[in-house]
Amino acid sequence: MTIPTLALTIGDAAGIGPETTARTLLGHDELREICRPVVIGDADAVRRGVEVVGGNPGQVRVIDSPADARNEPGTIELIQDGPSLGDVPWGEISPAAGDGAARFVIRACALAKEGLVDGIVTAPLNKAAMHAGGHPWPGHTELLAHEFGVRNFSLVLSAGDLYFFHLTTHVSLRQAIEDVTRERTDNVLRLVGSFARALGRPDERIGVAGLNPHAGENRIFGDEDADILAPAVEAARAAGLNAHGPLPADALIPQAVKGKWNLVIVCYHDQGHAPFKAVYGDEGVNITVGLPVVRVSVDHGTAFDIAGQGIAREASLVLATRRAAELAPGWSAVWETARQADEATTTH
Repeated sequence: MTIPTLALTIGDAAGIGPETTARTLLGHDELREICRPVVIGDADAVRRGVEVVGGNPGQVRVIDSPADARNEPGTIELIQDGPSLGDVPWGEISPAAGDGAARFVIRACALAKEGLVDGIVTAPLNKAAMHAGGHPWPGHTELLAHEFGVRNFSLVLSAGDLYFFHLTTHVSLRQAIEDVTRERTDNVLRLVGSFARALGRPDERIGVAGLNPHAGENRIFGDEDADILAPAVEAARAAGLNAHGPLPADALIPQAVKGKWNLVIVCYHDQGHAPFKAVYGDEGVNITVGLPVVRVSVDHGTAFDIAGQGIAREASLVLATRRAAELAPGWSAVWETARQADEATTTH
């Protein structure tokens, strides 16, 4: 079987992305047995990252196309995008680095649309730097959705067989409450159902977390759960999905961690991220469901406070690369069902 080619973007050159990329590709030759990694970024920034972790900058090889990758152990094969970022200060917000981080993702998407890579793995970017660099996206997920032209997508945190889908992500809590609408809930439920079918588990139970404490407690703590989430769950069940809720998040999420639920929908960023990271740490990854190719990201930030010190752990990037390699061969089925959900979103 032909192994998938993965585009690894280095993220913000001022953060830990270059050094964790170096550790991942120079210290984990086993990954080359399941994928062909091609770095998208800046050669000088990655060479600097290689030096930080005690490697030889000569191990970075610039190539023109993923087709040129030889996938040899002890090398980092990189497609250069844009001017050198080798002089960007470690650990500081830099418009140049922010611009580069966005451009690397855009280049990876272009390669995927050309059929030259089978998946995308992203090291962390800094949102403030990206905005300063002229790319006002809330985060990776929204940028990727824009580049692929999809409307129905979700940030999904995953560890093992557990998936946390998010109704809202990188917005203020006040905005998140407003964004938990019936349309958005219907769309994500449709997307989760499609994902479950693509995984071959169409009857998998889907737990929907309540927005308010105790899922509203019969409207004592708000009306959103009764007026928005409950009708959406009822409609999803009528459409054949094994959806349940809204359920109190403080009960649902611990149950999911213990294995009672594998597919969970949370309402806002910290409702999912805080407990997930507390439990799984480096064992979790971030998957974007709703794109035509698999995209998996580390589940941490740029760590400006330790960037350039050579102490950043690469475990999450290794796991993200492995997960993308595992998912890429069967992603066409995931995309097909997600595409149908996206088309349904457009026509509703």
